[in-house]
Amino acid sequence: MKNIQNKWIRAAIPALLLHCSIGTVYCWSIFSQEIADYIGFSKAAAEWAFSFAIFFLGMSAAFLGNVVEKDIHKSSLIAAICFAAGMAGTGFFIWYGGAHKGSMLSLIGIYVCYGFIMGIGLGTGYLSPVKTLMLWFEDRKGLATGLAVAGFGAAKAIASPIMQAMLDSLGEGGIYKMFLILAVVYFIMMFVGHRLLAKPAGWHEPASVEKGARAIDVIKQKPVTFIGIWIMFYLNITCGLALISQEKMIIKCIGLVGIVGVLSSVTAIFNAGGRLGFSAWADTFKDRNTIYKIMLILSIAATGLVIVTQGISRGGKPPILMVLVLILLFVVNAGYGGGFSNVPTLLSDHYGMKNISAIHGITLSAWAIAGLTGNQLATFIVNHFGQWQDFAHDGVVEQINPVGYQTVLYVTLVLYIIAALSSFFLVNANKHKTVE
Repeated sequence: MKNIQNKWIRAAIPALLLHCSIGTVYCWSIFSQEIADYIGFSKAAAEWAFSFAIFFLGMSAAFLGNVVEKDIHKSSLIAAICFAAGMAGTGFFIWYGGAHKGSMLSLIGIYVCYGFIMGIGLGTGYLSPVKTLMLWFEDRKGLATGLAVAGFGAAKAIASPIMQAMLDSLGEGGIYKMFLILAVVYFIMMFVGHRLLAKPAGWHEPASVEKGARAIDVIKQKPVTFIGIWIMFYLNITCGLALISQEKMIIKCIGLVGIVGVLSSVTAIFNAGGRLGFSAWADTFKDRNTIYKIMLILSIAATGLVIVTQGISRGGKPPILMVLVLILLFVVNAGYGGGFSNVPTLLSDHYGMKNISAIHGITLSAWAIAGLTGNQLATFIVNHFGQWQDFAHDGVVEQINPVGYQTVLYVTLVLYIIAALSSFFLVNANKHKTVE
């Protein structure tokens, strides 16, 4: 009974506290326009703060993976301090931008705080509990990591209504006040997680960890497998971001403008559910790469169906096409989330637990690059293909490009196929003992 309690108190609960805090980075779309208006810049200029945050998440994970490997207490404390400081700094520079409209200092300050400083907190906070979870839940590694990463995915669904309520109730300057208040709240949550997080008493780190970086040496023993994992991870994220970034407009295109908010919450649930469900399902396979094959084949099939039927460009008519488009959004969100939760356990199956945090961190560089390419890829396609047209609803006229959104699918289909080929031919079945 004590061991079960320790699993939850020393691993699962701290992981959720950390991931449910840092996962709110995905709430950016809730307040990005308000930030842009408040500081006197375009939304496009402000959007780079989010792209920088995801980039530095991946890069800090890649470069600080060894810090996480050696001392999870130091890394989780760094995460709490950097995430809270970045959020507080963002609030300060929003306030400054409001007082000095159009000041480049405010925009650069937001880039540094939300992008760089928070990004370091995101990367170290994301990595810190993962290995600990796999050590405590040795027989159900997928379920354990899926639980934590699901917290990261579910954070947006939990925090979005809270943030919106704060913006509505805090009055003038509510946007910067919200950041300052949440900086304190999330620091407390992450600090509690930091204090609780602990590896099992019987676990002793391999001596090689003390000598410095050895992750590359371990990867070199199975380099083709690592390249395959990195490619399919990167392409799955890129495709997910490309479609998710256009999700709200796609929903409007198929005639469901009245329930965009509801469907966005449903897709967020699929995102979080994919993180937990696919990783728990992967525990039942001898070769964990099988789950990636399933996710990628489902994504290819759903994308192909909407391409063949032209479901988006035809406005979701007849209704069966509307259903196919919604299935595509649900499948892509679930596969996007499942890709995150399964990568640490897949790496541990092939490379063992020695330096797994550092190896996982290097792999997360794929997330960093995808964060700069996924959204921008979709935006480029939508802006250069098809034709913008007026779309009136609820007394508002918006510009939509159904053909542009449909064209995004042709590119993501090709990328999904390349990812699947990597999964089938580069990531070898784990037939032999893992590298230890």
